Amino acid sequence: MNFTETEKQKIVADMCRMIQCKTVSNLDDSLVDWNEFEKFRALLKEIFPNIYSACEFFKIGKSGIVHKISGTNGDSKHAAVLMAHYDVVPAEKEKWSFEPFIGDVDGGFIRGRGTMDTKGTLCACLEAVELGLASGWKPKTDLYLCFSGEEEINGSSCKEIVDWFKANGISVDFVLDEGGAIVDKIFPGVGKRCAMVGTAEKGSVYMDVAVKGKSGHASAPPKNSAVGLASKIVCQIEKKPCRAEFTKPVKQLFKLMAANNSNLALKFLFGNLWLTKPLIKLVASAMGGELNALLHTTCAVTMCEGSKSYNVLPSGAVVGLNLRLLGSDTVEKSKARIEKLARKAAGKDAEISVNLVSENNPSIESDTECVQWNALCSAINKTWPDIIVSPYLMMACSDSRHYCSITDKVYRFSGMYMSKADRAMIHGTDEKISVDILLETVQFYKNLLDEI
Repeated sequence: MNFTETEKQKIVADMCRMIQCKTVSNLDDSLVDWNEFEKFRALLKEIFPNIYSACEFFKIGKSGIVHKISGTNGDSKHAAVLMAHYDVVPAEKEKWSFEPFIGDVDGGFIRGRGTMDTKGTLCACLEAVELGLASGWKPKTDLYLCFSGEEEINGSSCKEIVDWFKANGISVDFVLDEGGAIVDKIFPGVGKRCAMVGTAEKGSVYMDVAVKGKSGHASAPPKNSAVGLASKIVCQIEKKPCRAEFTKPVKQLFKLMAANNSNLALKFLFGNLWLTKPLIKLVASAMGGELNALLHTTCAVTMCEGSKSYNVLPSGAVVGLNLRLLGSDTVEKSKARIEKLARKAAGKDAEISVNLVSENNPSIESDTECVQWNALCSAINKTWPDIIVSPYLMMACSDSRHYCSITDKVYRFSGMYMSKADRAMIHGTDEKISVDILLETVQFYKNLLDEI
């Protein structure tokens, strides 16, 4: 990393100040301190003067901010997008060993909520562009730096930014958002570190299954209470998992992990899917967890509500489900499937309703045989030599899914090394990022700017 001491100090100081902005989003607007969001936006203008001198800046939606840096090729109808979000989830102060928004450096780590998710990538991206502009760099194609302050609550700002691209007839040819990272020991038998680049993500559905019952005194319960019927439905759902499906990103992942595997049995198992798919399905179903989630639409029962009193029968029971949709599954198919299982479990006389709370279908699968993918791989390999770059299926949802309506060049990669402990800090306690890792991420973005 060829940074001067002054540049290093600025990057660290800028990151600390970003963390000190308490940009906590909330579904209830009245609980959001919008002054902190404005403080963050004002901070960006202060610490990145080269960007704000070179760009067209505008605000879209409630919290979307867009910076356009014109390319040298003069083509205003094609663009690349680097994106992140600057809102963060709440932090339970009493569970942290330091102030969640302290934004300081301790033992080589920058501490505070948002360091990993995703002010780290946002900071690194802007620092790289700022340094590039200072040295005379200009993008070949129009470059848009697009940031939302509502990602954590599935807000509308990112979608409104995408709608703006549509309305202005701009073809987006490359998108990079948060997602995978540099990881080690990700796959049994693979010794090298891997750069996991999300080329698709699962859909997410929040769904309520409501069972109507008869309220009354608990001393004379009916044969089947509402909660009892809801429990039968839960058992039926958990006994009937969805069928397995091998999507393109998963096949690509298995192929690469097989090619780089030192374990001959695993090399054969994952390198010959034409033969071993039934065995992998069996193992995945038995193990559960991440391998199972890679191959199936999953359904997690996360909430259950009945009576608020021990001696009162509830007039109804509600079970909350979170489904993560894979591949060819859709919201409509999944709702119909849950309705069928619920009615079978509860019986024909039960009064049941299945209600969607929020939903989005699985994303499209991004292109990995194009110049954009090759450019991303080149930037990764320049930053981390001798590393395996692999497509993978992202389990979580990101704002980048909105761009899938206008391009199939959407990639999800956070541009930093994350250990298992690092990944556990996302949305967890004592979130922090190593200074060295942050600087490495800035270097990645510098390398990327030379490629796109």
